[in-house]
Amino acid sequence: MITHIVMWKLREEAEGRGKDENFGIIREKLEALLTVIPQLKSIHVYRNVNPTDKNSDVVLVTTFDSLEDLNVYATHPEHVKAGEFIASVVSARSAIDYRDHI
Repeated sequence: MITHIVMWKLREEAEGRGKDENFGIIREKLEALLTVIPQLKSIHVYRNVNPTDKNSDVVLVTTFDSLEDLNVYATHPEHVKAGEFIASVVSARSAIDYRDHI
């Protein structure tokens, strides 16, 4: 099992909207991928309840059976489209992929 975690820092305002509205759009776009990308086993999108200048605002936690499945997800046209929107409303991104040892 591969877990893919991404964290973003949202811009105060982007695309004519504030952080709260852009978070809602991010969550909607990402969670919709579960129904269109079969390799995606689970997806969770959370907003930080303790935002500070040092912390990220949003975290994405996804799981896949393999790195190959993660790569299918990463290049899927619907994921790419969601990523384009996300890139337009964030100021920083950090990610990690790890293998669960079950």
